Amino acid sequence: MSRRLLVLGWHNIDPTWAFDGTSPEVARRKFAAQVRFLRRWTTVVPLRSALEDLAAGRPLPPRAVALTFDDGYLDNATVASPVLHDAGLPATFFLVPGFLSDTSRVWWEELGWAFAHATSPVLDWDGQRYDTSTPAARRTVAATVADSLKLVDRSDREAAVTELRGRLAAEGPEPPARQFMDWDEARGLVEHGHDVASHTCAHPILSRETVAAQATELTDSRRALEAHFDRPVDVLAYPNGRAQDYSPATLDLVREAGYAFAVTTHPALARPESSAIEVPRVLVDAETDLQQLVRRAASVAKRVVAHRVPALGGRR
Repeated sequence: MSRRLLVLGWHNIDPTWAFDGTSPEVARRKFAAQVRFLRRWTTVVPLRSALEDLAAGRPLPPRAVALTFDDGYLDNATVASPVLHDAGLPATFFLVPGFLSDTSRVWWEELGWAFAHATSPVLDWDGQRYDTSTPAARRTVAATVADSLKLVDRSDREAAVTELRGRLAAEGPEPPARQFMDWDEARGLVEHGHDVASHTCAHPILSRETVAAQATELTDSRRALEAHFDRPVDVLAYPNGRAQDYSPATLDLVREAGYAFAVTTHPALARPESSAIEVPRVLVDAETDLQQLVRRAASVAKRVVAHRVPALGGRR
């Protein structure tokens, strides 16, 4: 038996403007291989019950792994869920009501599209001049700009994305109208035996918002999900999830909103001593070598470490 849990987190399966990859065909094939590996060599457990067991000091099965997906990309419903269902593996999907209702902007995908379709060879932005004359240069600048936009609030971030689209003189086919699932498709996740949880209402980076705005994001998202799916929702994934993306005030608000658990993107193993509302998680994508990652996790689990949890690595 074990007292450690590896929580894995995906976003999309197919490549997107923001998350590139080899091709949809390669990504789907490799994701299916990941699922086969997990089914054979690990014990996949439901996230919430595993966290409850850890918190209570109850042992987990050997090589316990929990699977999570963020944001509600359409391919989570059309690709990931059926593959997992066929393999008999449960997952938790962290959903954003604003994306399910198509009422909130997905700023990182808009930004990725604008850079991919930029016709201007240079970008003057925030006192800097960037080369945007080649696809490789645009990808590099897009990552730099995206990181800088995570330091401002939602309103300023969305205004900046609109301005950047103009400065880049982006031209080309519009982003896909159906990049994220809707409420009915999300309900299919539950019908496949998966769990749904909160990723806030509109995916703001909480530490950049006012206390009042954070409280609304946390409480309203939970209520919307519970109302639509007629089931309790008390697990949260922090948008972006780094230490700087939430604050001590956020943690207080998470408790006040009634969440029992919340996951981060701090790449480490979850243990009994892990904070219930700062659970570590390792981000991966469909092309990650899970065999190597799980081997590293097993190696970490064997170490005798005092007062800290070693990092495993992650995507963002």
